[in-house]
Amino acid sequence: MRRHAFVIRCGMFVMALMLCAVGVRAADAPADLAVLIREALEKNPEILASQARLEGARQRVPQAESLPDPMLSAGYQNMGFERYSYGEYEFSQWMFEASQTFPFPGKRSLRAEASRKESESLGATHESVRLKIVLRVKELYYDLLLGYRNLDLIRERTALAVRIEEAALARYATGSAGREEVMTGQAEKYLLLEREETERRRIEAIESGLNQVTGRPVNAPLGRPVLPAPTPFPADLEELVRKTETHSPELASRGRMLDAARARETLAKREALPDVTFTAGYANRAGGFRDMWSLSMGIPLPIYFGYKQKPGIAEASAGVSASRFELEGARTMLLSSVRENLAAVRSAERLMALYREGLIPKTRQDLDFTLAGYLGGKGDVAPLLTRLKALYDYEFAYWTQFTEREKAIARIDAVTGTGNGTQGDTGK
Repeated sequence: MRRHAFVIRCGMFVMALMLCAVGVRAADAPADLAVLIREALEKNPEILASQARLEGARQRVPQAESLPDPMLSAGYQNMGFERYSYGEYEFSQWMFEASQTFPFPGKRSLRAEASRKESESLGATHESVRLKIVLRVKELYYDLLLGYRNLDLIRERTALAVRIEEAALARYATGSAGREEVMTGQAEKYLLLEREETERRRIEAIESGLNQVTGRPVNAPLGRPVLPAPTPFPADLEELVRKTETHSPELASRGRMLDAARARETLAKREALPDVTFTAGYANRAGGFRDMWSLSMGIPLPIYFGYKQKPGIAEASAGVSASRFELEGARTMLLSSVRENLAAVRSAERLMALYREGLIPKTRQDLDFTLAGYLGGKGDVAPLLTRLKALYDYEFAYWTQFTEREKAIARIDAVTGTGNGTQGDTGK
């Protein structure tokens, strides 16, 4: 009897140490979703890189719109090779020329328009990157929330398992239960301790991911997530489709790329039209010979039109077609994602109601009845542990559906371009 009591005390001591370790982490300042999102938007390397690319793209617009650099040339013309003949002969002279090329009207504006649309596309892409990072923070946050909630459930189940083990030992001491019943109760307790350690390791991995996406040091403490209220989500599919087509940054980016491709197609058709180069020259003479000046104009001859400009037009037209198909493909993919995630939201709501209003209270009532009987010396341990496991499974499934619903809403917000808040904005 003393040996069994010692085993109980040792087991409870080990459990207390492990639960205290969890309590130390949970004692940190609570992890706030809004703060994490704000930090990610300010420090995430992917967002910062996207911002830098956008700034670079904006600098291409004035480059595309500017004139070609003017040319300045200087030279000397000498009569014969015997000596420097400047001032002795009429055609011995120093020559200076300046030239400027003017693209055919419309080319510069088309180049600028194409570059501007490309920079606008990158601007929409940058917004899409921000939304995806916000989505990633939300997904990790709700995974962390589920991990801590699972720890709570495991600890509650472990406390009941300890009571069951104590009752089994008491019954074994009086001869009303066999050793197998005691070992079954102890095995359940140690199995739960193993699950607790596994869940703690999973929480560590999630916290590491959150620190990475928010730009924090890898070992920065996060604390336990604050449990938010379920996000209101009255939106229907028709409304979400409209928001996606109107506000989605990914569709906006594809649309701007299509506009840029059309501008480049128009530009390609104008490439055969000649640019004009004007040249002004001045010749300086000495020895009584009068100085000279000159004006000239030059244009390129598109004699290789079939090898240069014509294939360029075909290439630009193919680019327009590709951009159009990419836009349609992106629209189809995003609308499919919206429908899929909306179905996930509604399914999670139905399952949560089933667990909350039916399975969990019924199973808890059944467990309480069976536990009271077992503690009173009636029944066997196996049905009791079965009911204990069923209650844990249903409660864990409820919180799993809670987090899956929130993550599905976050994915819809990212697709529809309304995901900058701490909770879903769609339908509000």
